Amino acid sequence: MDAGDLATWVGSTFAAIAAGATLWTLKSQRDQIAEQRVFIAEQSATLELERAELRALAAERRTRQAKRIAMLPKLGGSQGPRSALDIELQGYDRWHVDIANRSDEPIRDVLVRFGDAYNAGVAVILEAAEMPENGRRVVPLHIVGAGHTARFESPSWGSQVTVDNNRPVVTFTDAAGSSWLLDEHGELREASGA
Repeated sequence: MDAGDLATWVGSTFAAIAAGATLWTLKSQRDQIAEQRVFIAEQSATLELERAELRALAAERRTRQAKRIAMLPKLGGSQGPRSALDIELQGYDRWHVDIANRSDEPIRDVLVRFGDAYNAGVAVILEAAEMPENGRRVVPLHIVGAGHTARFESPSWGSQVTVDNNRPVVTFTDAAGSSWLLDEHGELREASGA
């Protein structure tokens, strides 16, 4: 074997070894990249689940107080709410709506609307009925304390049809400053434009 062939043979061997090492390195990098993609996909899925859970917790926290406000509408006459028998015998000409704040914080700017055109004419804080003003307050109520109930009264329409066509909806602002609408069926939604 002459020297030229030996150098060619050694060079070729080292080139083959270098090419093999390069291929092995490329394959190793491709495998690492594939593993990283799988890991990133798993992490993305985990993060999305955590985000969804955090969003659900935030939504629950946001609506917690508003869900503890109850509207209790009653039909009645000028003397107040009536029993079912009285309504059957004498009819009804207005709404009496109790708004019970069953939360641990006050609600503000409480107003009951009847239909599209009528606001409650009278509001009474039931727990203050023994006070000199008999608990009567200006509508809308600036505040209804935690654990308190306010009674709102519609105008007297004199017609059961008018009463039935002007269903009550309460609007209020919770302790966090969010405004809400609650209808007689218990449907709660955030007030638009609030």
